Amino acid sequence: MLHLDAAATAAHLAAADLIAALRRAFVEGAEVPLRHTHRIDDPSGGGGTVLLMPAWTPGRHLGVKTVTIFSGNGARGLPGLHSLYTLFDATTGVPLAQLDGNEITSRRTAAASALAASFLARDDASSLLVLGCGRVARLLPEAMRCVRPIERIAVWNHRPGGAAALARAWREQGLAAEAVTDLAAAVARADIVSCATLAGAPLVHGAWLREGTHLDLIGSFTPQMRECDTACFARSRVWVDTEEALAKSGDVLGAMAEGGFDAARLQGTLAQLCRGQRPGRAARAEITLFKAVGNALEDLAAAELVAAAMLGR
Repeated sequence: MLHLDAAATAAHLAAADLIAALRRAFVEGAEVPLRHTHRIDDPSGGGGTVLLMPAWTPGRHLGVKTVTIFSGNGARGLPGLHSLYTLFDATTGVPLAQLDGNEITSRRTAAASALAASFLARDDASSLLVLGCGRVARLLPEAMRCVRPIERIAVWNHRPGGAAALARAWREQGLAAEAVTDLAAAVARADIVSCATLAGAPLVHGAWLREGTHLDLIGSFTPQMRECDTACFARSRVWVDTEEALAKSGDVLGAMAEGGFDAARLQGTLAQLCRGQRPGRAARAEITLFKAVGNALEDLAAAELVAAAMLGR
């Protein structure tokens, strides 16, 4: 069985290739059961959570992502989240490869946002605002530049020093990037606003969005998390990666509870966009919103891309 560390996994997940692989995967589909969540108790009073996310394509591959979340690890000087991805032959069950799950997750997440933007952002979108400085946030300019002519990048973070450091790193890569502290003004200037945070309260307000903006919401994958207020949903045409978002995302649930959105207003899913079953942006001036919570199909597509390069299958 092939074992790849983070660097080796990332080496075969170029943004443009991964966006194309995700598009094919959403068109073709896969078997994706609900994720399994289990609590791991510890006699010392700590403990954590393990997530199991399986997906398979009959006759091809079976993949399982295992994620452990131990919030007390910060005190131990360890990351709170660890992830592995194991790929099997779906016909025989033979293990084929074990990949770095963090690279799989972060890169497929950024690629999924860019895939959605290819349908929902204006064709001439040239300015990107990123909220957050984590793994996914760092990958967003590369991914978005694969689908739209991004020329200017701004980054905001609740810790300004983090935003300044990330903007500097992007400039060293040759990108026109700046850190911003006035979030309202930055949102009003951006063609694409992409939120990759762990916020528990709204950061982006609908009143700040100008006509033609595309709002991309990556965080808020639990009911307790929110990245935008209800007005963002009330002013936008809304798409999701999968309909699970209607039950999992605090952004969606909050907007529903406050009367700014209901399921009947949902424009479609990422699979429906990729298959041509639902239209994307219909007018230059409209505000579009894409809410993602993640899907094991995306992990499988990324792992298959690595396997094709390393194993020829």
